[in-house]
Amino acid sequence: MDVLVTVVMGVYNQHNKKELEAAVRSILNQTITGWELIICDDGSEGEAAENLKRYEKRDGRIRVIRHDTNRGLAATLNTCISQAKGKYIARMDADDISMPDRLERQYQFLEAHPEYAFVGCNAELIDDSGIWGMRKMPEKPEKKDFLPFSPFIHPSVMVRREVYLKTGGYYVSKETWRCEDYELFMRLYAQGYRGINMQEILFCYRENKESYERRKFRYRLDEAKIRHRNFKYLGMRGPAVWLYTIRPVAAGLLPVPVLMYLKRRQVKKEVLRETYDEAGELQTE
Repeated sequence: MDVLVTVVMGVYNQHNKKELEAAVRSILNQTITGWELIICDDGSEGEAAENLKRYEKRDGRIRVIRHDTNRGLAATLNTCISQAKGKYIARMDADDISMPDRLERQYQFLEAHPEYAFVGCNAELIDDSGIWGMRKMPEKPEKKDFLPFSPFIHPSVMVRREVYLKTGGYYVSKETWRCEDYELFMRLYAQGYRGINMQEILFCYRENKESYERRKFRYRLDEAKIRHRNFKYLGMRGPAVWLYTIRPVAAGLLPVPVLMYLKRRQVKKEVLRETYDEAGELQTE
């Protein structure tokens, strides 16, 4: 069977076997069958490494490769991409869930729309308690949409493999840890590529307390440097751009519980606004 889509997953010390199982099972349950899943163990230790090895026995389409030392997500994804056979590369994380038709819907879209280099989607937000919100992404992001944050949910994205190969893939540097995707997408836009978000919920994105705790202050400083450089590449300048450049540093000064509260309140407001908009449209029809 021809490989249409290669799913790439970088994993480091994922000790939560339940989350890992749900993530892998969501790929096994895809409606499209022409996929392969490449899992790169980025130097995991002990039981976490052993858990990953077992997945090759589950399905012949799953391959597990390993880095002897922890190199970071950018290097890990580049390793996966270098071994990919699919025409398209779909991202996946070890604690998220893809809806059953995600790969098929995104594959069909890219086949029908060669003008786009990559495609993402909307997502339900999950934590240990289940679904707690929804994230609706801009359908056709423009350069200005990169100012507040990345307008794409990284693990929900499917990219043409040739785009990765032509642009060198992810930028491997300590500076890009925790924002590998943000740097990549800005760089692709600066080079003339464009992405789109399907206005469908095809993904479940895990966002919990641990998600915020992983964003150490030093990573926020590095993100500010990346914003400064890549906003210039995108041709964006001015006072507003400067304020957005230091935004991650300002956010890093807030305690994690406060940051979580503000983020969740923002999500609830967006959901309410969406509900009101839909109600208004129904009334005017």
